[in-house]
Amino acid sequence: MGPDTALRAAIERDELSSLILYGPAGCGKTSLARVIANTTAAAFTEVSAVSSGVADIRKSIDTARDRLSFQGRRTILFIDEIHRFSKSQQDALLHAVEDRLVILIGATTENPFFEVNAPLISRSRVVELHPLTDEDVRRIVRGALADAERGLAGANPLAPEAEDAIVLRAGGDARAALNTLEQAAAEAGPGAQIDVAVLERLGGARQLTYDKRGDTHYDVISAFIKSMRGSDPDAAVYYLARMVHGGEDPKFIARRMLIFASEDVGNADPQAIQVAAAAFKAAESIGWPECRINLAQAAVYLALAPKSNASYLAIDSALKDVRTGPSRSVPDHLRDRHRPGAESYGPYRYPHDFPDGWVDQRYLPEGLAEGVFFKAGSKGWEAERATARKAMIERRTKPGA
Repeated sequence: MGPDTALRAAIERDELSSLILYGPAGCGKTSLARVIANTTAAAFTEVSAVSSGVADIRKSIDTARDRLSFQGRRTILFIDEIHRFSKSQQDALLHAVEDRLVILIGATTENPFFEVNAPLISRSRVVELHPLTDEDVRRIVRGALADAERGLAGANPLAPEAEDAIVLRAGGDARAALNTLEQAAAEAGPGAQIDVAVLERLGGARQLTYDKRGDTHYDVISAFIKSMRGSDPDAAVYYLARMVHGGEDPKFIARRMLIFASEDVGNADPQAIQVAAAAFKAAESIGWPECRINLAQAAVYLALAPKSNASYLAIDSALKDVRTGPSRSVPDHLRDRHRPGAESYGPYRYPHDFPDGWVDQRYLPEGLAEGVFFKAGSKGWEAERATARKAMIERRTKPGA
């Protein structure tokens, strides 16, 4: 919206096309729609997807058609929470948007590329609004305290500690901050200072954005996984706390750690999968809030564990060969012996009959060489065992061994 941006220029020229405003609660989607309506010459009609249906949409479109025909004036149709409209309700907008009978401004907290019909997306510009910072919220709160017409100017002084508490509770949601300020003023009474004690009487906790199906859900779990992979226990515990606070399903968190234990730790620390499995069992058996402790223990363990993705890469590499490589036969000496003619397969050398429990013998099908799929990592138990195996093979393959 800054100077010289394409969106601002379109608004100022009154040449705005349809928009989908996408962002978290309280970041200014509705406010921006009203700013646009006040800046342009278009009429402004608001519809809520929570309480409206197809009939309401068609009525708004018919009114917009008449306004354009008789007054030459366009209509901005603002639909709050547009993701709540069904496919058929969204389809009812298509022709009006296509024919520019209305300028659609849809607001949504959900990713529009998943929740809004593709034809409607293709006819609109998607504008993503980012969460407000604590300093953004602080400026809004101070603006409300300075506004004599619509705010609380001169009504209630706000203690600095209470301002900090309101900003912290809001979690980037300006609407939540203003609601808290308004409730605190009513609780304190005319002329009384709003302090932390007043806020404590109101109750409530910090409102951090967390949607268990939307982008924040995926962003936080992604950051959680990447923090463990990056061996940062503090970051892992922080993102775990975000999920705990947001009421995420503990079994979902534990399942992701169970996958991580094999994908990213693997045999660098074979105990990691046991720790993750125990955390999953605890989450399944205990639930919130106690299982947060089990999940935190597992997250810290996985973050601190040596890392290897060798097993993960090995199975995907082998699958690729199975799916796209040539047909490969099992070597004869490894085939099952419980069938007629098995004596012609050649001798199978039983490793336990040899020192070190190993014997030089081919196991891979023809056309595949050792090391084609599995390449041991350089850390932990896996690296130690790979080194020991190499030494054992060297001993057994020396002439005269």
